[in-house]
Amino acid sequence: MKIAMREGVTLPQGFLAAGIAAGLKRSGKKDLMLVVSDRPAACAGVFTTNQVQAAPVKLDREVVRRGVARAIITNSGNANACTGAKGMRDAKAMAALTANLLKVKPAEVLVCSTGAIGKPMPMNTIAAGIHAIVPVIAAAGGDDAADAIMTTDTRKKTATVALAIDGKPVTLTAFAKGAGMIEPNMATMLGFFFTDAAVEPRALQRALKQAVDLSFNRISVDGDMSTNDTCLFLANGAAGNRPLHPNHKDWGAFTAALSAMALNLAKKIARDGEGATKLVTVRVEGARTDAEADAAARAVANSMLVKTCWNGDYPNWGRIMDAIGYSPAKVDESKVDIFYDDLVAVRKGVAAKTPIEALSKIQQQEQFTVAIRLHLGKGQAEVYTCDCSEEYVRINVDYIKMPDGREPT
Repeated sequence: MKIAMREGVTLPQGFLAAGIAAGLKRSGKKDLMLVVSDRPAACAGVFTTNQVQAAPVKLDREVVRRGVARAIITNSGNANACTGAKGMRDAKAMAALTANLLKVKPAEVLVCSTGAIGKPMPMNTIAAGIHAIVPVIAAAGGDDAADAIMTTDTRKKTATVALAIDGKPVTLTAFAKGAGMIEPNMATMLGFFFTDAAVEPRALQRALKQAVDLSFNRISVDGDMSTNDTCLFLANGAAGNRPLHPNHKDWGAFTAALSAMALNLAKKIARDGEGATKLVTVRVEGARTDAEADAAARAVANSMLVKTCWNGDYPNWGRIMDAIGYSPAKVDESKVDIFYDDLVAVRKGVAAKTPIEALSKIQQQEQFTVAIRLHLGKGQAEVYTCDCSEEYVRINVDYIKMPDGREPT
């Protein structure tokens, strides 16, 4: 099925949004986002599996468990993580104030935060921002909302798909942020999906989890998992279709569009990795199991020796061999083939006859694939990652040097 996807945020029927500069970032950039549904929406969520979790993550789990939401309020510039009991009070205060101004229930408001860990929330600034953002929400506010969630991102990650459900026009739109601390499960990110389709709540959760497993859980920038990872999906039913579920005739089209959008955003996150210059797909085939293929692919994608090598011009495939060898996957060195795109670098564990200059030309591209064939079974997996440059170090050193924990500008 071909998915016609376009850039930008086109909000579905019944949704309004805004993004403003509330003063959390001294750069003056947008740092507060609000998206609102004009009616109760089914909601689903997937969250970080880190044992240390930010207050908003804990709060949102409860909202998602109830299955209905009306709004998402999000700040960038402060993670509200490792902030103790006060952090939870602050997250609840954000929900309560937003709900009061929108005249909805606090239990219907989802809260997300992203930024530096361990800093108290500047609640006076946030409260003033919430008072300022509620009056300016609009049907055309989606792109501003996508701007407001970025931290060290260099570009927005957005996608919109139009399709028909029960013959009725339906819109799916999404935006995400993420550039550093990217490693499943999930990647360190915020992702928001919205649709005017009617979807049964359990089916919505199932569809989102499946889409995340095939996308955001398959990217890596630096091997670090965040405390704030959150992916939320609101479906408000304004399109008037019969509620979607796995036996609905259009379920396949809906989930295909959702998965394609999630993968599109996930690749954008990997490509925008802090200091990254290249998007690299690591594909492992012929492992004994899919799980072993996944383990081998992640070992390569997370190897700093491999990633720094990709940043240069010389395709040092020996580092790839080393990484798969120490992974949990079974590897028989004498059976391993490695390809850079369609050019073979390694055949049966030793250097192939492909000129190094040809392999180097592949590695100099902004996107390329490293395919590893183990020839031990039918297991396969893909992971999307990036190179690692000196700029990655500079960004993260500057980040922690900021005296108030705000993003470097």
